[in-house]
Amino acid sequence: MKQMLATAVLLSATVGGLIAAQAPVPPAPPVRGGVSSFPAQQREPDDPVLVARGGDLYGIECRGCHGPDLRGGEMGGPNLLRSSLVLNDQSGELLLPVIHGSRKDQGMPAIGISAEDVKAVAAFIHSVAAKAPGQGAPPPGPPVTLNVLVGDPKAGEAYFSAKCGTCHSITGDLSGIGTRNPGPVQLQNLWVAGGRGGGRGASLERRPPPMTTRREITVTVTQPGGKKTEGRLERIDDFLVALTLADGTPRSFRRDGEIPYVEVHDPLEAHRNLLAVYSDKDIHDVTAYLASVK
Repeated sequence: MKQMLATAVLLSATVGGLIAAQAPVPPAPPVRGGVSSFPAQQREPDDPVLVARGGDLYGIECRGCHGPDLRGGEMGGPNLLRSSLVLNDQSGELLLPVIHGSRKDQGMPAIGISAEDVKAVAAFIHSVAAKAPGQGAPPPGPPVTLNVLVGDPKAGEAYFSAKCGTCHSITGDLSGIGTRNPGPVQLQNLWVAGGRGGGRGASLERRPPPMTTRREITVTVTQPGGKKTEGRLERIDDFLVALTLADGTPRSFRRDGEIPYVEVHDPLEAHRNLLAVYSDKDIHDVTAYLASVK
């Protein structure tokens, strides 16, 4: 009996293996640019002439709302690369009613273009979506390089003297700042953030890269008798203040209103206060000035 059962199991496994070996393997989904496309993007490329005409029409009729890269523009249009309607459209059949005004009550005005023009616009949109590296990602193209050195160094020098000169000096802590940063963008991020960049507590007062000096928040606790205790702030709320002394000893004090009296010293407070005051011109001017300090 055992021998018959073993023979049956072996036969079943053998037949199953043969069936599996003979079963057709389903084709892999299309891959563009090394990334599997979504089903709605798995289409043959449209006529380049039609796509080009659609791109021209899009630039005239749609770009203001939906942006040059289809991800939303200055007038508040939605991201077309993530639109379910766009992803399910084939040749403009779903876009046509919307473009002709079916969503006027939702803020999408009617656009007076023909059905053939709608088809061309759809071909352009689908051509961009098909080339995108992932759903909602921007289309491929050359990297965008930001040019932030567009300000007036003289105006930046005046602003620096008025707002920053009390704490910083280009002959002291910021000496040669224009030559010790990897680029203007990083320099701008650093000074606007008060010397912290990339989330690593960077400091303008050191020579980057790397820039990892930590600026600590300290606290002074004054008890009713006048005794002061100072250290690095660890925690503070309405009921407790905890700190670490210079020798590493932890201390904590209960709080009852203003007793004990607590003074927090945050070296970045002045920078945070200026965040609500800076204009774009101020930021560009100061960046141009600091970049010129060699």
